[in-house]
Amino acid sequence: MSDLLGSSGPLSVTHDAALVDLDGVAYRGPYAIPTAPDALASAKMSGMRLVFVTNNASREPSSVAAHLTELGMPTAEHEVLTAAQAVALMVETELDPGARIYVVGGKGLRTALVDVGMTLVDSADDAPDAVVQGFSPDVSWKELAEASYAIRQGAKFFASNMDLTIPNDRGVAPGNGSLVNVVMTATGVTPPSAGKPAPEMFRLAAQQASAARPMVIGDRLDTDLKGARAAGFPGLLVLTGVNDGRDAVLASPDERPAYIGRDLRCLMEVHPEPKATEEGWRVNESVATVTDGVLSVSGGTDLDRVRASCAAAWHFVDSGGTLRVESLPDLGVS
Repeated sequence: MSDLLGSSGPLSVTHDAALVDLDGVAYRGPYAIPTAPDALASAKMSGMRLVFVTNNASREPSSVAAHLTELGMPTAEHEVLTAAQAVALMVETELDPGARIYVVGGKGLRTALVDVGMTLVDSADDAPDAVVQGFSPDVSWKELAEASYAIRQGAKFFASNMDLTIPNDRGVAPGNGSLVNVVMTATGVTPPSAGKPAPEMFRLAAQQASAARPMVIGDRLDTDLKGARAAGFPGLLVLTGVNDGRDAVLASPDERPAYIGRDLRCLMEVHPEPKATEEGWRVNESVATVTDGVLSVSGGTDLDRVRASCAAAWHFVDSGGTLRVESLPDLGVS
């Protein structure tokens, strides 16, 4: 049996809610991914509820919703859940009401912490009880230094998320995890992270959508898809962002998607389930086999070749085999 699932109908009908990542899925930097607005509108018309779930803690939910709406994806504030909200709930659980917090990050993180009753301070000299770090493109060396001073003086350390990179319209840039690593290096302290791949954000988002059959949509195996598996929800990998078909074939068991699609238009499609046959693992006209660690795939569409390759490779690895990475065929889908 393959980890990849099939659907008897379109995913927008099979699942009653989609928990949708933003960067690399709905938009890239300031621009919508061209196929996203119409695809999400069609999914909504089919009855699928949407909650946008983002590890970016720099903006408030209302600002994210307004941005999506401007890009042609009408969104209400209650349809957005950010890592800032998730880490604020974590801080609220672990600290006393009114605790002093030094924030490294943007307005969204500051607002979320104030909303749960925390007191924000301006420097390590104010003896903060905790440092909370989230992504903002304006984070400076001074803020990272103040955070380091405070943590070395005994402040607890929390991170909204640990994404090492973030895709934008120019390419791939350092993410919050890269900046958190600077403070970790200076202090020797590793913070707990509230964002993906921790499952809590997805569970909160599913509750927010009143979902009985939620699915997660993302472009990253190490955050979106790993978080989906941790939460116990099927995950859809779309190939419009960080990870491609080759990455999916090499995915570790805790990061494997349940579905693979070229982009969000696949929400309106039936997804074929890979079948084990005498020829190999088949998806429609595509057949993949692994012999002596070498993956071979032929026939069908490029996307079905990716699906069949995943099924064959995962089965081989799970049976104790070692895949010869250097021999993988080109599985990029654009």
